[in-house]
Amino acid sequence: MTSPAAQLWFGRTVHRREKPFVRRFSHRIAMLDIDIDRLAEADALTGLFAVDRGAAISFRQVDHGARDRTLSLRAWAEAKFAEAGVALQGGEIRLIGFPRVLGVGFAPISLWLGHDPDGKLCGVIYEVHNTFGETHSYVCAFHPTHVRAVANKDFFVSPFFDVDGGYRFTLRPPERGHMSLVVENMGADGRAHVAALTVKATALSSPAVLRWLVAMPISGLGVLLAIHWQAFRLLLRGAKYRVKPEQQLKRTTLTRREVQDAGGDGNLRKRA
Repeated sequence: MTSPAAQLWFGRTVHRREKPFVRRFSHRIAMLDIDIDRLAEADALTGLFAVDRGAAISFRQVDHGARDRTLSLRAWAEAKFAEAGVALQGGEIRLIGFPRVLGVGFAPISLWLGHDPDGKLCGVIYEVHNTFGETHSYVCAFHPTHVRAVANKDFFVSPFFDVDGGYRFTLRPPERGHMSLVVENMGADGRAHVAALTVKATALSSPAVLRWLVAMPISGLGVLLAIHWQAFRLLLRGAKYRVKPEQQLKRTTLTRREVQDAGGDGNLRKRA
């Protein structure tokens, strides 16, 4: 069955800081999943959604990939995948992230899912953004028996964590309308922070967008507000603030496979 040109994902994200003290919070999220080769088709799904123009919910190509439009979304993604030895051979690429809501938006992370011509997921790009306008990509070759990937941490995300240690990504890709992702921030003395999201697919339609706007009317701005509010509360708790270093010239980090134990990432979500 042909996948939709675009769809929505609704669910929750949970964050848990574990060092030097424990702090946990969660909130609802809404995400957009779009086929980067079918933007015009996606644009026509509902008048409340638009591609590269104003609407209640919008997808802007300049928010992703090369950003300066020197490369198309596909050319940018294929180049990143090639660095990890992933050849899509023209297969579908779906971009899952946080769109603009009422013109405003910030995406802490975007997932690029690359498929082969038979529709099998064979590569993932974790495109990470910080609130300083910088971005970095963690790229991996995906195999269904190796759903966990690890990588060196090469990008400044939070002023409350140093750029050292590594990440552990555990992805349960879209299947039967559900998807989950766990990102663990690992330091020399163990896990310092874990973020998890669990979402369920919904068709992109006017009723779905209206429900989104009623339930989360400032969700675009809300992501930024939540980040800064949590930062303020960390300062009150005495968390150490780090000054942002200059971003490295290298903007891509390749992950390594880590075999997942039977039982999946359920324990991670419980611990989150």
